[in-house]
Amino acid sequence: MKISWQWLKDYVEIPLSPPELAEILTNAGLEVENLNERRPAFQRVIVVKLVSFHAHPRSDHLSVCKVSDGKKDYSIVCGAPNLKVGELVALAQEGATLSGAETIGRTYFQDVLSEGMLCSEKELGLSEDAAGIMVLPANLPLGATLESALGLADWIFEINITPNRSDCLCLLGVAREVSALTGQPLHITPAKKIAGRMVDGSSTTVTIERPDLCPRYVAQLIFGVKIAPSPFWLRRRLEAVGVRPINNIVDVTNYVMLEMGQPLHAFDLERLEEKRIVVRTAAPGGSFTTLDGLDRKMPEEALMICDGRKPVALAGIMGGLNSEVHPQSQNILLESAYFDPMGIRRTSKRIGLATEASLRFERGIDPNGTLRAAERAAAMMVELAGGTMAREPVDNYPRKIEPQKIILRSVRANKILGTAIQPREMQNYLQNLKLGIEPMGPDNFQATIPTYRVDLQREIDLIEEVARLHGFQRIPVTLPAGRVSAEKKTKLQRTAERARNLLTACGFWEVINYSFISPRALQDLRLLPADKRLRALRIHNPLSEEQSIMRTTLIPGLLQVARTNFYRQNLDLKIFEMGRVFFVRDEQELPEEVEILSGLITGFSEEESWAKLKQECDFFDLKGTLEALLGGLGICDVRFLPLTDEPYLHPGKACRLEMPGNILGEMGELHTDVCHNFDLDQKIFVFELNFQNLTDKAEERQVFKPLPRYPAVSRDLALVVNEEIAAADLLRTLGEANNGFIAEIKLFDLYRGKPVPAGKKSLAFRLKYRQEDRTLTDREVNEFHQKLTNLLVERFGGVIR
Repeated sequence: MKISWQWLKDYVEIPLSPPELAEILTNAGLEVENLNERRPAFQRVIVVKLVSFHAHPRSDHLSVCKVSDGKKDYSIVCGAPNLKVGELVALAQEGATLSGAETIGRTYFQDVLSEGMLCSEKELGLSEDAAGIMVLPANLPLGATLESALGLADWIFEINITPNRSDCLCLLGVAREVSALTGQPLHITPAKKIAGRMVDGSSTTVTIERPDLCPRYVAQLIFGVKIAPSPFWLRRRLEAVGVRPINNIVDVTNYVMLEMGQPLHAFDLERLEEKRIVVRTAAPGGSFTTLDGLDRKMPEEALMICDGRKPVALAGIMGGLNSEVHPQSQNILLESAYFDPMGIRRTSKRIGLATEASLRFERGIDPNGTLRAAERAAAMMVELAGGTMAREPVDNYPRKIEPQKIILRSVRANKILGTAIQPREMQNYLQNLKLGIEPMGPDNFQATIPTYRVDLQREIDLIEEVARLHGFQRIPVTLPAGRVSAEKKTKLQRTAERARNLLTACGFWEVINYSFISPRALQDLRLLPADKRLRALRIHNPLSEEQSIMRTTLIPGLLQVARTNFYRQNLDLKIFEMGRVFFVRDEQELPEEVEILSGLITGFSEEESWAKLKQECDFFDLKGTLEALLGGLGICDVRFLPLTDEPYLHPGKACRLEMPGNILGEMGELHTDVCHNFDLDQKIFVFELNFQNLTDKAEERQVFKPLPRYPAVSRDLALVVNEEIAAADLLRTLGEANNGFIAEIKLFDLYRGKPVPAGKKSLAFRLKYRQEDRTLTDREVNEFHQKLTNLLVERFGGVIR
């Protein structure tokens, strides 16, 4: 929000310099982001009066003028067509510099001396108007510099207005703040009464079909105006705050909006069918052409301003091309309304159109200021464009919005602020903000909140106002009292920390992805239509389609991380992610949230070294990682069973992790079609585990055993079995047959090929036997080892190799 120093001084006397005022405003919560001095680009230009002029004796387009600064007369040769005796004009004296760095001197035009130059607005750098010399207001002092006479030296404050302070989106709102902060009185210019120039205004009506979206609508008629450029002072003020002047009618609406915070709109009355206003919502599927020439499709519930037959404006946002004021317009219907902030914001966002008007309406304006703004603007239009205004405006206000009342307890205010401000001082602060104050006992009082202060809703808001005016810098800095105790971590948190450490020790890096993914990512996993992971929770207002649903699996995020690394030639990866996935629950508003642990490996298993050959990651590298993870968490009896029905995994290279009565997750090689869908051109191995189930089975207590006192005896057992028999089944059988002799069982060899018959494989196990209280004899070991061998041969039909 840009504020002009010169304009601001019309409403409040400021006993401070602009930099000092900027600091005070910033400390009070109105942050001044920039403060720029604005000066004209000319020097030595004064106000003079045109005394007389006559035609140049040797030119048919030049005139010889006599001008006076009140003390001295000057002879000026001028070619402007708008010379008029008695008018005040701008004289660039000898030695003056203009905006184009031109220096003015004494010059002869065909033997006639010119002692300076009468200037146009363009030559002075004040506007693009070069049609004639600049005509000045008649009340300016002769001989004064043009800069001081017109108040052209200015300072522009750029203030960052927070969303709750919509009352400060206008000059009057900032003036109220300055008045409250400096103690200077506020001067509000009342609307001029145009006596004897009013006509009957019954020729229009206003119908509000949606009073919930438009609680108030004021229509003021002005007849017989003449569209023309605005006077210099008005154009100068608008340009100072970044608004482009258009014509006297439109400029007045912008001027009053900047002054009072009330957006206005001027309709050409003759272009309104039946010359009446109807406020209603848009027809389904309808479109509307706004002033910027774009045809826009109107969403449902978009509030429209209509005449008797058609829409003529998009309420609170922009007018329509079919009713705009044009150079031939003579009769004006001036709109000053209050619209529901949520309705305006909703429509503005849906059609992607934000304007200065919508900014103010969606943050909230003063519903009881619409009539004052209409009267102010109508009076200015009559003054600047001529014509007559209706005797009374049409004011449709079905449900009056009354000021709110809030009780402030001074004891509570001091307790919250940590101050000792007297109740009387608090009352003065709030009265300076133009709040009505009614005492309610020695320490409490009731504040009546003006309707333009939409940010004041509760007692705590009044306490904040007291703090602002008292000065935040005067409030003592204290630390809150109280004991801070660390909350004990849950088992889930402790297990997650252990899992992260175990995976990091295995060479993995943790990644963190957004919980929002693209629907296409789930389709790229080849999930079947009945898979519940396809029933993702959709986000109502996503940032993009790529983040429009809540994830039901962590795998797409890991694959996208892998793809990003591949694009940067980082081809060897070991990554994991721990996070939540979300599943839709029938007839329940909130989704089911499940804690998941997923990981991915690809490329070479170790860095290249002269001592080792490069070896690519495979299924068993990932399986070994999971065995280390499960072992580190104290989880035993996990079975790795073949898995063929997971669409995103290779059917022959995947398995499910199970415990008795519990499925922990799955792992395997990524399906080649999924690799293609995610643009991954090398083998990928992934796992996904239900971390809540892992936590339930994790053992937190670690049991330490003393080092063995007696030696172990090792025996090897090699067995040829059918290809479909899993080594895990043999290991489980050996473990179940343990009578207390077996200390360790390890599969150390897998062989296929001659002399092993086709369709079979050779599995070699190494068993360590030990007793804690004595040394086992060879006879005991051999007898038990033979029993185990016979058990495997009998149960699995194997042959000892």
